[in-house]
Amino acid sequence: MNREQVKIALAGNPNSGKTTLFNALTGLKQKVGNYPGITVEKKLGNAKLPNEIDAKIIDLPGTYSLFPKSMDEKVAQQILCNDENVDYPDVTVVIADATNLRRSIFLLTQVIDLNMSVVLALNMVDIATKKGIIVNVDLLSKELGVQVVAINARKRKGIESLRESIINAIDKKPLKPFLFVRKLFKDLIEKANKIRGKENDYASFLALCKQELGGEVVNRCALNQLCKALDIIPERVQAKETVKRYKAIDKIIYQTVKQGKPTGKYQLTKNIDDVLIHPILGYVVFLMILFLLFQSVFSWSAYPMEVIDSFFTNLSVWIANALPPGMLNDLLVNGILAGLGGIVIFVPQIAFLFAFIAFLEDTGYMARVSFITDKLLRNVGLNGRSIIPLLSGAACAVPAIMSARTISSWKERLITIMVTPLMSCSARLPVYTIIIGMIIPIEEFRGFNLQGLVLMAFYLLGFMAAIAIAFVMKFIIKSKERSYYIMEMPSYKMPDWKTVLYTIVEKVKIFLFDAGKIIIAISIVLWGLSSFAPGNKFEKIEEQWAGKADSEMHIAAEKLEVSYAGMIGKSIEPAIKPLGFDWKIGISLITSFAAREVFVGTMSTIYSVGDENIQSIQERMKNVKNQETGEAFFTPAVGISLMLFYAFAMQCMSTLAIVYRETKHWKWPVIQFFYMGALAYLSSFITYQLLS
Repeated sequence: MNREQVKIALAGNPNSGKTTLFNALTGLKQKVGNYPGITVEKKLGNAKLPNEIDAKIIDLPGTYSLFPKSMDEKVAQQILCNDENVDYPDVTVVIADATNLRRSIFLLTQVIDLNMSVVLALNMVDIATKKGIIVNVDLLSKELGVQVVAINARKRKGIESLRESIINAIDKKPLKPFLFVRKLFKDLIEKANKIRGKENDYASFLALCKQELGGEVVNRCALNQLCKALDIIPERVQAKETVKRYKAIDKIIYQTVKQGKPTGKYQLTKNIDDVLIHPILGYVVFLMILFLLFQSVFSWSAYPMEVIDSFFTNLSVWIANALPPGMLNDLLVNGILAGLGGIVIFVPQIAFLFAFIAFLEDTGYMARVSFITDKLLRNVGLNGRSIIPLLSGAACAVPAIMSARTISSWKERLITIMVTPLMSCSARLPVYTIIIGMIIPIEEFRGFNLQGLVLMAFYLLGFMAAIAIAFVMKFIIKSKERSYYIMEMPSYKMPDWKTVLYTIVEKVKIFLFDAGKIIIAISIVLWGLSSFAPGNKFEKIEEQWAGKADSEMHIAAEKLEVSYAGMIGKSIEPAIKPLGFDWKIGISLITSFAAREVFVGTMSTIYSVGDENIQSIQERMKNVKNQETGEAFFTPAVGISLMLFYAFAMQCMSTLAIVYRETKHWKWPVIQFFYMGALAYLSSFITYQLLS
């Protein structure tokens, strides 16, 4: 083995602190991708071990055992059980929750039986102590036959000792298996080893239990024939082995773990749970938290948004004055800066949104939300696990849809995927806030920010629409499989602020750079389409208004209308006019299919072209007049109609792509695109016709 770089795999149950340990070991030296052929997130990082040894850290998806029940658990099994896998580790660090050691050790003992170099990182010892749980670390290490290191991943305690233990574990295999499966199934294991051509008793046992281990699909037929010849039922063999393993684990737990009286602080957490998972109070608290979230999005982010707006306005003025008049000046000020400034201004709101979500996840509250909503969601064809993708959809539908892979039921997973894009994501936030800022006055309603209340109403509307569509799909999509819901309640804990901060930074970077690249490209294209026209139409307009009052304003408006952009918008205007939209909004509807937030950049660019006055996008849109009535174009009827369209329409090609990857069929994203489009058009049409 090359000691200059070692591969370290972090394995453990969900909510054991695995990702927090990953961040503690790697800092910001990490990258996120996907495992080949699937959409399970792959997190890799680099770290320095003692003796200047470089380590590649692999954060495996959370799993309870090597008998996977979901796609992400399957990934962890494939890496740990296949020594030919590119990510097969030199050392596996199993992270165990000290408050639930029995369950955590099950996975550890399986890794030991695979004859892998392994270290047990005993996390959350401080929380266990508050619960009255005392673990004898030295005795536990002796009984298991592996190194055990007590750590506090959140406070970075014990990390250096863990690094030392990892170095010591390199090339050191367990002295003996934890459970001798050969003794349990002697003839079966020996023959399975011969079929596989490998002397690894536990890997052969897993293969017999119908587990596909890497590239061993060719052995499947031979192993099935072996089971049939010996009258072996794999499910019963697996159950027998699991019972034996837990009996052995229970003996060790009895010797090494002592249960005392919980501290008063832990008793307080139990009292909190009585409220948060109460069938009525739990929903009240949940709605209050959502209310606080949307109030903060408007109220707390107002000042930093004003600073950003002022910065881009001053920058545009400076560039406009510094450069000579001409095409380059116009491109920079009215094209690139107008489009980019229109999206950067929403960074504070995006940061607050992701900060709240990261905070709720890290404290353990999201699991409680999943628990209390299970009964409600089952009535509409979903289950408690569906609430995590739905709530995550408030940030971004792409990772939210990917997170639905933890749902074991095919039908419930598919329905979750089909309705998650109805949840109002962060890309809709710029659309909502800019329109709400124009049509809703800045005032308080019974002590609360009225604009924040309207924003919350649109987020709740998305959730209610998702529930309604799920209920319909429950009867359309047929499946005979039975669904069950089992979920652990993680301990309450203070969030790891470094992890929360890292999440905010990463999500804002993705929002800025992914959307920013698209916005800059589209802004340049739009500026070009808006600045040029067929033939000499621009010259004719200039001649027509030469020497007349307010000529500059009329020339700019008419030039935009006859430009290439105007021609595109005019072509779709008849279809969207019943919704209250004009051809300028039509252009935004087309460009924002790449990403919803492009709407703001597009509107900013369109209303900047030909305008000598540098204003914020909201000021420009407020000043737009309806050519037929001469009054403000963006009335409450138009604004609400437009927000409803964006609330329901599938204006995101990335979401369609991820739905295809998750469902492995174009049928579902096509159905999703058309049902959401029809819902958006119909709701906008009815709303505009009623309000106007």
